[in-house]
Amino acid sequence: MKLNTQLTLPTLILGLVIVAIPFTANWNLPLLNGTVVRWIENGQALWLLFGAVFTFCYIRPLSRPEGEKQFWLWAAVWWLVLLGRSTSWGRDYFPEQPKILFRSISVVLIAMIILPVLLSKRLRQDIARRVRNEPLPLWLLAITAGAFLISDTVEHHRLLAPLFLHNAHYGDLIEELYELPFMAGLFLINLGFMQRDKQEEYSTVHVGEPQLAE
Repeated sequence: MKLNTQLTLPTLILGLVIVAIPFTANWNLPLLNGTVVRWIENGQALWLLFGAVFTFCYIRPLSRPEGEKQFWLWAAVWWLVLLGRSTSWGRDYFPEQPKILFRSISVVLIAMIILPVLLSKRLRQDIARRVRNEPLPLWLLAITAGAFLISDTVEHHRLLAPLFLHNAHYGDLIEELYELPFMAGLFLINLGFMQRDKQEEYSTVHVGEPQLAE
């Protein structure tokens, strides 16, 4: 595994956002009986849907060589799984529907993550290749993981929750705010992988072109 220790501007901004989020509880922002939190949750759902659509449109997985094709289809499904999880598999928007429907959606989406890894040798090989050769952005990865862990800590009131939650009345807001840099970090990591694949494709095409004599 290779690590990229470069500190980029987007990574620095996400780090500052994580530090600043707990202090929003000191501003006495109006929650509007949960409306503000619902707005944030809806924005998150749109962002996760955008992540799936952008991945599919930008990298065009069906046009990629074997291995990369399976990997990017799998990556797009991950965004859909996160979207499903963030909306309780659709229950948040259609609460009147039977529970079996949402359970079925969760089973199908999770199966679309697990089964390809078990059944596709090409996918496993491409994942292993990336783990060995792709430079992982260390600081961005740490901040993304940190935002997720803090959100989980606040949500479940774990031991360190008081460090990030200065006012229990704002618990839901702080939890949702910490999910924002988590989702942004995931997108930036994903974008970095896609850009490198695009660059490699561009280099391969141009290296293979015949050089015209002057």
